[in-house]
Amino acid sequence: MPDVVDLIMADHREVERLFDELKNHPEKRPLLVPVLSAVLTAHSRAEEDSVYPVARDEADESDEIAHSQEEHVEAEQLLAKLVGTDPTSPRFDQVLEKLVEGVLHHVEEEESKVLPGMRSRLDSTRRDELGRAFAESRARHMGELPGQATKEELLAQAQNAGISGASGMSKAQLEKQLHSS
Repeated sequence: MPDVVDLIMADHREVERLFDELKNHPEKRPLLVPVLSAVLTAHSRAEEDSVYPVARDEADESDEIAHSQEEHVEAEQLLAKLVGTDPTSPRFDQVLEKLVEGVLHHVEEEESKVLPGMRSRLDSTRRDELGRAFAESRARHMGELPGQATKEELLAQAQNAGISGASGMSKAQLEKQLHSS
């Protein structure tokens, strides 16, 4: 099983490839939007439940993880908006551009800060274990829609974001806290 850092970076390259296809081939948008949605949502959920807690607790990345989690919430909101936008409308290009900008910024930060920290602070055995957990989680979440996280997924997001008292919140309270941070 590949190292978790390599798996995450491979997903990043795939998302970048999908962004290029969406921008350069508008006729493919009806087919590509569901693919982008599935890949990005599964990737985010797998990072949130399998990688971020370890990066926060074992690789001393708590500030970076809180920031990354906030960016995931923003990206998911934009992705949900993109899924609901007519791919032939001018609005689609606007939403896509915001999503691309936000996700590429997130990827750049993650690849320059979080992932190198994980590579240097976690040994190869631990990174391989995380790679397996990440791959299993990503497979489990494939096909989920953006904006439809379960309460348990929202709780993991809140903990990653450093929101205190999250375990006592309702699903609606968790959503409100995550979207206001």
